[in-house]
Amino acid sequence: MAGLYFEEFEIGMVFDHEWTRTLTETDNKWFSLLTMNTQPVHIDSHAAAKSVWKKPLINSLFTLGCMVGMSVNDTTFGTTIANLGMTDVKFPYPLFEGDTIHIRTTVLGKRESKSRPGEGIVTFRHECFNQDDKLCGSCDRAALMNMRSKETA
Repeated sequence: MAGLYFEEFEIGMVFDHEWTRTLTETDNKWFSLLTMNTQPVHIDSHAAAKSVWKKPLINSLFTLGCMVGMSVNDTTFGTTIANLGMTDVKFPYPLFEGDTIHIRTTVLGKRESKSRPGEGIVTFRHECFNQDDKLCGSCDRAALMNMRSKETA
């Protein structure tokens, strides 16, 4: 499905994205090491076994990336110009290797850009749930979006 243009978003729209993803040991360790995060609870299974979690914890920035990335096909594929920022990032429940996640996106707001004619800003709330439907992450994200009228002009 192609992304939506600014005009097509309505405040309160909810997208329950069909994509699901099982988070693997390889995902967690590679992401952590590629981003220079040497926290043992992410990359050392023996150290993680001695932690409060008793097993490796999924890197929260990987979770954040999945929250946004798994929403793209339904919301912004080919229609976004740029991410403008993320706020209120929270991880209320841990994710572990082997958990399967799904994402929900809600449109919180939208407004036309004051400085860029033919473009608008849409604010999304992304939420990540595990296989038991426990909320494991959330963030609000502002995206600069193309207007359909700009594309067809």
